[in-house]
Amino acid sequence: MAESPGTPETSVSADDDVDFALAAYREEGVWVVHELAHEVLENLEHLATALRRFPGDYGALAMIGLDEDVFLIARVTGPTVRVLLSDITAADEWDLARTAVEHLGLPFPEEDDDQAPAGDLDILGDLGMHAMDMAVLIDDYDLYPDEMLSDVAGRLGFGAAFDDLVGLTSA
Repeated sequence: MAESPGTPETSVSADDDVDFALAAYREEGVWVVHELAHEVLENLEHLATALRRFPGDYGALAMIGLDEDVFLIARVTGPTVRVLLSDITAADEWDLARTAVEHLGLPFPEEDDDQAPAGDLDILGDLGMHAMDMAVLIDDYDLYPDEMLSDVAGRLGFGAAFDDLVGLTSA
């Protein structure tokens, strides 16, 4: 496979360093949460295809934690794929993050770039998690991705199911 200009030469495959990968969707007003197979985490296209199989009232969400450092939220509604990556510099390490940055049409981070979110901070705004709340959450460097996404899941209404699947104890 040829490297694209500006594409990092080394990255980690889907199975490496994935802490959790969940799909969530609302069916008839009730949240359903499932674990995602690691095979669909190879790139954003595979992930989007997998999410389209879920019958969500508002599309389907993927919530993925990588190496206790970064999270990715993808939301697929029909042909539309929206993405939020908590740290753009993750594109240097993980294929899934790299393909998310490509999807967003952003330049790849340079070695000395600072951590910054990439994508749609208002990805869940219509579900109750608005851009400002998401930005504040991502800026809390004391939280791990599972803790951040647990907060998001709680605000959306499926916090207990999320916490059970990722092994967190609800407070």
